[in-house]
Amino acid sequence: MRKLLCLFLALFFVCSCKQKETKNKVVIETKAKTVPQEEWKVLFDGTNLDNWTEYLKSSISENWKLENGAMVFYPPVNKPKGVSYNLVTKSEYTNFVLSLEWQISEGGNSGIFWGVKEKERLPEAYQTGPEIQVLDNVKHPDAKVGTTHQAGALYDMVSPSKDVTKPIGEWNSCQIMVNHKTNKGNVVLNGETIVEFPVNNPEWGVMVAKSKFGDWPEFGKYATGKIGLQDHGDKVAFRNIKIKEL
Repeated sequence: MRKLLCLFLALFFVCSCKQKETKNKVVIETKAKTVPQEEWKVLFDGTNLDNWTEYLKSSISENWKLENGAMVFYPPVNKPKGVSYNLVTKSEYTNFVLSLEWQISEGGNSGIFWGVKEKERLPEAYQTGPEIQVLDNVKHPDAKVGTTHQAGALYDMVSPSKDVTKPIGEWNSCQIMVNHKTNKGNVVLNGETIVEFPVNNPEWGVMVAKSKFGDWPEFGKYATGKIGLQDHGDKVAFRNIKIKEL
């Protein structure tokens, strides 16, 4: 009888543990399903420009072409004075990680904007949107002006810690993070974090005040705005563009 009682108690203990284990597993699985997943949204997959338009326009000019999975800007030979062909997203973003690849022409210059607001009184995207520089560091004269004008820099404000750009003709991978909730921004170029900066006032305002944009009334004022790609008069290409909202 004592042996039977011990066997019964042992079986009861094992069953009880399995039930608790099962319950715990169910709880864990349920919690996992409720955690929101951050997802990438493709802004350009190489086949169309549906997520983009030219700044202050409802269409895209023939200067932007689709070639081998990339969007390539060809500056017009006789560019009309005061006319630009900057691209901007149709949607606006606040906190995000932007991922893309860029390829600049020899001696070329371009840039990547965020926080762009389209306003008729402001003919250029850079009048509102801060810029991450895209540049040929070897042959473009801007690279000699100072490190805050070199590739990967938060233009005229924060220098890259090092030059990690690929040779002309090769693709550079770039990730730009802007997070107003944590007051942090950074640039990862070809796998290395080369720039870090605050994105909120008062720190942001101090940086702007010390730059060439100090007396620009609407520069860097908008936490929410469009992503932009710059026409700086040189051939430039972008591909594999996606964004993850934070």
